[in-house]
Amino acid sequence: MKPFVLLATRAEDVPADEEYALMRRFTGLAEQDLIRIRLEQAPMPPLDLDDLSGIIVGGGPFNASDTDGAKSPVQHRVEREIGALLDRVVEADFPFLGACYGVGTLGVHQGATIDRTYAEPISVVPVSLTEAGRDDPLFAGMPATFDAFVGHKEAVRALPAHLTLLAGSPACPVQAFRSGRNVYATQFHPELDVDGISTRIRAYAGYGYFAPDELDATLAAVRRGAVTHPSRMLRTFAERYAR
Repeated sequence: MKPFVLLATRAEDVPADEEYALMRRFTGLAEQDLIRIRLEQAPMPPLDLDDLSGIIVGGGPFNASDTDGAKSPVQHRVEREIGALLDRVVEADFPFLGACYGVGTLGVHQGATIDRTYAEPISVVPVSLTEAGRDDPLFAGMPATFDAFVGHKEAVRALPAHLTLLAGSPACPVQAFRSGRNVYATQFHPELDVDGISTRIRAYAGYGYFAPDELDATLAAVRRGAVTHPSRMLRTFAERYAR
């Protein structure tokens, strides 16, 4: 089969390696079938869409809504590279799934308003599918409302009419959307289990997601309920688009 690509932006090796392992685990893809490209380490290599089954974008500490002055040269480069890739992806309606950072990248590319209005602390929240979401093949077999891991400083405040809203949560109206038929973004993290999000909580404790004295409370918050459904999306994505 043609491989999928994971575009990653985490500079910290432990959560970066765990993200790749979780993506492989939940997609069911072998190492040779999910190629990881760490964009924070080097420029994006040429990607020929004809040689790929699909593209996945992982999460990370970059925020699309940060002012230009607050963005590092690496972030500026990554945004340019992903933007140029999305030009081709959206035009071809090529299989794409962006998790968390995918909302910022795809949202900005498609004209959504991204800001901090609907930020959510690191936690478990109920995500409810819209009618379009319930009918979407990526969410096949999933309940109408399911728990998911979140933790983000920015989110979509206004979604353009040409994009399809697929899911929302009580504090964040846009938890998933679709462009065309095959280009997706989620605000929640379908790739995480409780151990994976605990690793990230510890790794990004100084990144402003919670106060310095809230580490233990944040770790406890993600263990209050079982999160089992979101990862199904990754398996569905891989099975649907493998070619």
